[in-house]
Amino acid sequence: MAKILVVTSGKGGVGKTTTSAAIGTGLALRGHKTVIVDFDVGLRNLDLIMGCERRVVYDFVNVVNGEANLQQALIKDKRIENLYVLAASQTRDKDALTQEGVERVLMELKEQFDFVVCDSPAGIEKGAHLAMYFADEAIVVTNPEVSSVRDSDRMIGLLSSKSRRAELGEDPIKEHLLITRYHPQRVEKGEMLGVEDVKEILSVELLGVIPESQAVLKASNQGVPVILDEESDAGQAYSDTVERLLGKPKPLRFIEVPKQGFFARLFGGK
Repeated sequence: MAKILVVTSGKGGVGKTTTSAAIGTGLALRGHKTVIVDFDVGLRNLDLIMGCERRVVYDFVNVVNGEANLQQALIKDKRIENLYVLAASQTRDKDALTQEGVERVLMELKEQFDFVVCDSPAGIEKGAHLAMYFADEAIVVTNPEVSSVRDSDRMIGLLSSKSRRAELGEDPIKEHLLITRYHPQRVEKGEMLGVEDVKEILSVELLGVIPESQAVLKASNQGVPVILDEESDAGQAYSDTVERLLGKPKPLRFIEVPKQGFFARLFGGK
């Protein structure tokens, strides 16, 4: 049964699009036919991170408005067999999306794909509401800082009350928590919330913890989802996250301050 998975948060800049690209790519690598849909009308970053910006001819809004069909707008990833992107429009505003139009497109995608990953814009306006409204599962992305966690708490409230599942009295959206930009040393110094602090505040099942990593910036600048950088800590952490999303137990990594070896301590290594 196809699943609609929304990647959301209350705050901008927490890594939603990086996460959407990594999760979608990871699912496709594991044999699931996956499409990533960019709901951020007017900004459009997903195609940049996926490295397909020059191949966008028709976008999500064109399909919603009936100006193009899905086959014209879907961009097949050149690296991975089962992966597709539906880009957002850069020239329209967020009101270009309608609930009826979005529903029609998502239901058509559900017939063709195993996973439909919706990359939500930040905040609680129309685009974010439409991205989460039809979801079966949600990944709530937060940084380990108070303002980001508070905004994520607001989104969790909306997921449980303003979705189609809530309105129809169906089983609620299954919520997962993903902590990004985690820095164990700063947590130890009290400059950041720890994993247990965030879990306690939000009371949502923890799906993964992605460490602060230069690999994320490097990958996005190169138009490559960071999960394909198997040498990086962030890439490995996203890979573990996909495994957990698919129900496979994986211990958390990169959440402790690395222990120094004997020679590092002896020679004052930091």
